[in-house]
Amino acid sequence: MNDRPTLISHYQAIADLTGRMLSEARANRWDAVVALGEQYHQAVEMLRELDVLSVEDREARRELLSRILDDDANIRRLAMPELERLSGLLGNMKRQHRVLRTYSGTLA
Repeated sequence: MNDRPTLISHYQAIADLTGRMLSEARANRWDAVVALGEQYHQAVEMLRELDVLSVEDREARRELLSRILDDDANIRRLAMPELERLSGLLGNMKRQHRVLRTYSGTLA
């Protein structure tokens, strides 16, 4: 049996996953993005076990890879404000903890 359709369909599945991740990121559903990210990671790891594409299928792969990379860039762009917000919250919590520790002497 020829592996090319299987390989292209695998790239298609990865592209579909990144599209779903982007939709979830746009909807600010980060738990779903993380869950889909785990599926994405597993799917990408499976690519290592598959054969190299034929010359005929390289264009299809190129289009799918371009879509995957565009989705990834957009997800990262959408995630940055949330990551910055979380970083700020963590910084505030650390400062509050230091102040409480300094003035109360009871927290370790």
